[in-house]
This record gives sequence, C-alpha cells and structure tokens, in this order.
Amino acid sequence: MLSFCIVAAIAVSVIIGYKTGFNTGFFAIIFAYFIGSFAMDMSPKEIINGWPVSTMFVIFSVSLFYNFALVNGTLEKTARYLLYMFRRFPGLLPFALYLASAGIAALGAGFFTVMAFMAPIALLICEESNMDKLTGAVSINCGALSGANFMTSGSGIIFRGLMDESGYADVSFRYSAAIFTASVIFSLLFIVLFRFGTKNGRCIPQNASFEKPEPFTPLQIKNVYLMILMIGTVLIFPILHILFPTADWITFINSKMDVGLAAILFSAAALFMKLAPQKEVLARVPWNTIIMICGVGMLIQVAVSAGTIDLLAAWAGSSLPVWLIPIAFSIVSAVMSFFSSTLGVVCPALFPLVPALSGAVGIPPLILFSCIVIGAQSSAISPFSSGGSLIMGACTTDEERSHMFPRLLFQAVPMSVIFATLFNLVLSVIL
Repeated sequence: MLSFCIVAAIAVSVIIGYKTGFNTGFFAIIFAYFIGSFAMDMSPKEIINGWPVSTMFVIFSVSLFYNFALVNGTLEKTARYLLYMFRRFPGLLPFALYLASAGIAALGAGFFTVMAFMAPIALLICEESNMDKLTGAVSINCGALSGANFMTSGSGIIFRGLMDESGYADVSFRYSAAIFTASVIFSLLFIVLFRFGTKNGRCIPQNASFEKPEPFTPLQIKNVYLMILMIGTVLIFPILHILFPTADWITFINSKMDVGLAAILFSAAALFMKLAPQKEVLARVPWNTIIMICGVGMLIQVAVSAGTIDLLAAWAGSSLPVWLIPIAFSIVSAVMSFFSSTLGVVCPALFPLVPALSGAVGIPPLILFSCIVIGAQSSAISPFSSGGSLIMGACTTDEERSHMFPRLLFQAVPMSVIFATLFNLVLSVIL
C-alpha cells in the first residue's frame, strides 16, 4: 500500500506540474515530506538528505561555465558557421541543421538552450529554402538531444550523476559514452528516414541562402579555446583509464577528476578573462531544471527507503519475459516523456530501477539505461513536451502553428516512438 502511494505521488506530481505549469519538483518535495515523515516515520533531516547534492552541483557548475559562451554569442556563431559549411549541398540541409544543433549542444549549451535559439533559425531557413519544416524541426530536435547527451554536456552529466547514485560510478563514463553514441546513431538514422522516407522530406531544398557569419571576435576565440581545453581536460583521463587500466598514475589522476569541480575552475578563468558579465552568466543557470531533478530525486529516495524500487523491479522481473523488459522500458519512458521532462522526471524515476532489475533478470545495465534514454527522448518532440513546445513557440504565425501542431503530434511522435522501440530492440540484441 505504501509503495502504491509513492508511485501515485510521483504520477500526481507530474500531472500537477503539467496542468499548472509549476515546477514538478516542488510537489515531489511536498509528497516526500508527508509520506516520509508521517507514513514512514523518517526524520526531517533524513528526508532533506535525499536532496541529490552532487547532481545539483554538477548541473550548476557545468551550466555556469558554458553560459559564458552563450552570453557572448560564441555558441550561436558556431552554429551559423556549421550551417554555412553546407551552403553548396542543399539536399543535405537537414544534416547541417542536425550537426549545428548537436555541435553546440555537445559544447555544453544543453537541449533547452539549443532548441530555444535554433528553432527560429531552422524554421526561417526552411521558409527561405522551401524545405519541409517538420523535417527541419526533427533535425534540430535530434541534434539538440543527442549532442546534449555528450559526456561533458548537460544531459550526459545528469545521466552520469544518476548512474553514480545507482552504484555504477566506476563505469558511468563508459556507459554515458555508449548512450551518447547510440543516440547519435539513432538520430542520424531517423533523420535519414524523414529526409528520404517521407513525401515532404524528399523535396530537395532550393534557394537556400546562407550569409557568411561575421568572424569570431578575439573574446569569442578565447572562449572557444577555453571550451576545448575544458572538454579535453575532463575527457582525456577517463579515456586513458579505459585504454590503460593498469597504469597507476592514470588511475590516480582519473580518480581525482571531477567535471563539476573542473567546470568551477574554468568558470573562474572565464571570469578573469572577462568573457561575459557575471550577473548575466548566473542568471542563465537552469534553476528550474535543478529544482525539478532534485525534488523528484528526494521523492525517489523516499521510495528507495520504502522498498518501492525493489518491489517494482521484482514485479517487472517476474511478470515480463526477459526479452520484453528493454522494450517495456523504452515504451514507458516514451509515454512519460510525452508529457514531462526526460531529465527532470523520467530518468530520475526509472534509473534507480536498473540495479535491482538487472541483478534479478541478468540484463546488462547499459541496455536498460540506453532504452530509458532513447525511449524518453523519442517523444520529446511532442507539442506537449519540451522540444515540441519550443518548436511551436518558434512558429511566427497562428496559421503556421496550427499546421505544425498535428504534424508533430500525429506524424513525428508516432514515427519517432516506433523507430526508437525497434532501435532499442536491435540494441538489446547487439549489446
């Protein structure tokens, strides 16, 4: 009965957040307080300790560092240069949009930021070149999602943090790298499907005009070099550790590397280099995402203490055929993400199920983590979810918005979810 109440509390938190537009994390914290204190006799301190401090710190510090490039225009100019490179290949324009979105997302801008300023650019380019706008929308959505899954970018950092908390700290970097690779492959294949497999997508764009962007300013060049140095610093030793696991000095340095602490170090360097005003950089920290993820995390910790996670894992392990479990995770993730946030709700709710379920049925954890992420992100283009809503917001007229809504809901989402389910099925066989 208690476990049922906790699961219902998670669902109600999501529904209230969706209906009101308020942050789901607030309601998750309230449910954690009432259920934990009055139904489980937990002390307030125990409940507060469920706030995932390490996850919050990493999200804050990494976003803080990359906000310098966002504020001073480095990321946007990088995107425009990537698009300009494809000016002579109009038929590959969807892939140019994908690479531009994925590139700046991988550099640390994060999914929401990329979609916020790439969606208007993409729809404008589609208008000028007569390219199908839904194909353009799918391209930037896939790019922003898969790029943000990079190990040092927003989503990848969150995945690593959640896996660390689930007991996979030793392999979280390798797992996140595999998830990033899988999401890139899925995205490119899905864009190919849209570009060549749909009637509107097969129309070759014409008259695409890309003006050469202004050169990077000296300040932006400094920012590019600092981002490259940051990415190289936090990637080199985990990669060396995988290649040379017996080298003691590499193992030692790798054990001391932390992306959050490194991001603070590079943020301080950016401040001294005066790459952007401190006030504007701090104002762009995604506090809404932090509260959502950490608030749901508190409720999940109450669920762990109540044994709900083990109970759900045991039910799935005994009630579903082993081969069907990854597919079930993919579909459940897609349904949840249709109305809610992948990072704030879906992954914090489902990742804790993986250790117990993997141990019970013998499915490698990486398969389940990958199915959750790809399944959840497959429905992110829903007009009721983050990606689709940002695309709808970028439409310039009510007529365009009315035309885009049903195409997102009844064409892009079903195709994406079905393709993700098939992709995850193949992935579960290969891995």
